[in-house]
Amino acid sequence: MKPAFLSTSPILPLALAATLGLLAASPAEAARGLDVRDLQKLDRVSSPVLSPDGAFVVFARREMQGASGADDPGKAATALWIRDLRTRDLAPPKRLTPVGWNVNSPAFSDDGKTLYFLSAQSGSQQVYAMPATGGVPQQATRFPLDVGSFKVSPGGRRLAVSLAVFPDCGADLGCTVKRLEERTQAKASGVIHDQLLVRHWDTWQDGRHNRLFVTAPATGKAQPASVLVGDGGVPGNVPSRPFGDDSEYAWSPDGKSIVFAMRRADRQEAWSTNFDLYQFSEGQPLRNLTEGNPAWDTGPVFSADGGKLYYRAMKRAGFEADRFGLMERDLATGAIREIAPDWDRSADGIVLSADGKTLYTTAQDMGQHPLFAVDIATGQVQKLVGDGTVTSFDIAGDTLAFTRNTLRSGDQVFTASLASPAAQRAITPSAGEALPDVAFGDYEQFSFAGWDGATVHGYVVKPWNYEEGRKYPVAFLIHGGPQGSFGDGWSYRWNPQTYAGQGYAVVMIDFHGSTGYGQAFTDAISGHWGSKPLVDLQKGWAAAQQQYPFLDGGKACALGASYGGYMTNWIAGNWFEADGSAPFKCLVTHNGVFDTRSMGVVTEELWFTEWEFGGTVAANPEAYEQYNPARHIHKWKTPMLVVAGQNDFRVPIDQSLSAFTALQRAGIESRLLYFPDENHWVLKPANSVLWHDTVNAWLKQHIGQ
Repeated sequence: MKPAFLSTSPILPLALAATLGLLAASPAEAARGLDVRDLQKLDRVSSPVLSPDGAFVVFARREMQGASGADDPGKAATALWIRDLRTRDLAPPKRLTPVGWNVNSPAFSDDGKTLYFLSAQSGSQQVYAMPATGGVPQQATRFPLDVGSFKVSPGGRRLAVSLAVFPDCGADLGCTVKRLEERTQAKASGVIHDQLLVRHWDTWQDGRHNRLFVTAPATGKAQPASVLVGDGGVPGNVPSRPFGDDSEYAWSPDGKSIVFAMRRADRQEAWSTNFDLYQFSEGQPLRNLTEGNPAWDTGPVFSADGGKLYYRAMKRAGFEADRFGLMERDLATGAIREIAPDWDRSADGIVLSADGKTLYTTAQDMGQHPLFAVDIATGQVQKLVGDGTVTSFDIAGDTLAFTRNTLRSGDQVFTASLASPAAQRAITPSAGEALPDVAFGDYEQFSFAGWDGATVHGYVVKPWNYEEGRKYPVAFLIHGGPQGSFGDGWSYRWNPQTYAGQGYAVVMIDFHGSTGYGQAFTDAISGHWGSKPLVDLQKGWAAAQQQYPFLDGGKACALGASYGGYMTNWIAGNWFEADGSAPFKCLVTHNGVFDTRSMGVVTEELWFTEWEFGGTVAANPEAYEQYNPARHIHKWKTPMLVVAGQNDFRVPIDQSLSAFTALQRAGIESRLLYFPDENHWVLKPANSVLWHDTVNAWLKQHIGQ
């Protein structure tokens, strides 16, 4: 736990800050708090990769361009930037890719001389290659379909690429192209489905799967011949949909085989979390390396000699929020062991040290998301980079590059030595340095006795204009998931600083079910959606008011999305004070679950609801009804703003429309904000501005400021 309201925002070295002209203003000099328009115009950095010798770091930088006014954020454009780490801080990063190009997914060749990336500059997304120190990009693939992801083989002679193809077309890409054209030209629009998933996240399935192909880099106008990995014998998506990436497959060190993670796309896909690791070697039968584990296996990484495979694995089938353990498989004997079985954290992606003795990974931990080093032989775990949220990282020799954000700043790129990870060098500025006239609210993590007396944690954020002795209205934010966390991190959708920037204090509780506090704490919410978390929120709200006198408990609004939206719907009918009054002056429900029974048969990833409620709706209807907000709408009386996205297939729009209809028919003050072009999240910059303005106006109407 941090001392009271200490800032966790890293400090940009003075030389670099002065060079960029971005020294942050002191609170006395700052004129205002953070606004959504600031949030949208901030540059966003990501994907740091190091050259093999650790001399250079390349990262992606997204900028907003072409804004016509204060309410027009413009359009996003992403370029690659490079920083020579051998120079001191007077040499800032420089743009590497050409102006006007939108690029992503940088990767160095083994010798560090070539940089690969993806771009749609040719009209479809393809792999490009360019000299790592600058030059003209050359198109390295010329497929008739978009390349979704790629990995360069050791030695750089081949590429593994993912393409969306019709499974029965096999390696014949022309077959997929022709079928897509025929569908476009067809007069009838109906589509026949014989099994789930018929839609996923925000997309109706069209029958195509992501498949891996191996090819040579193109040197002319034609694409060299390609080999379909697995020969189409096992149907599935590689990478997985909707959020899979190139971390789900890996080349062997000799470049002769590929291991990839895949879930079978059969009739059980919609309720299965059984991803297996398959090994493909050209001319050899496809091998399932993890057939004995019915749960999730992913993230393969080979040892330098190719004898060991490291990966992450869950143990419980059907549970997407189970703990990911770090695993080692001997590829010669097939022996499997867990490396750190006593480490009660769920590991993210893996990077192997140069000497092959250490795995580096990130994991949620007590409201933070640090970087850890795990000794392969002993399982001993060491925290390398602590405060805040490490979102991505890369290692080359003794050099570490990573992006980190906090509740006070978006991602920054840092570099450090693995021998001295605390001595960090900021490569890009913080939000405070980029917005010198903006003051950010200080914050603190606190704890209290929650459900069954267990220790529960939360965060309180002060308003930007905090003054001792004053009371401030409160935005009470409830995270989604439900296995998630509102920790020490930055968000472009639910950012506490945008509320602090309007003059509100912010309270966030990591109730039972939250991640980063041990797997038993995460497990506690399953089957108990409306009980244990509600007790934590009630006790956390009381504890926050007791510990922080500047919180005005009589002027508060509760806001949540997804499960957080479920909880605001649940609160509306189940949380009342002793005198019968509602605890909050208003509610905001963004794409929230209204009817748990309906949710169980209308959502797409059925494994989620079936785990949370102990089976299907038909098999266990009482569990779906036990904590169903729809059963309590006769007690609703609090004004509610409902937000809905047409393309949200995770919590489909019927849930939001049902809530709004119930409010309107009961005569309760309510408003619906509908986005015909958004999914579970609001991603388009102009829509985000409208979302924030609408929410802020709702809060101002009901709790002031």
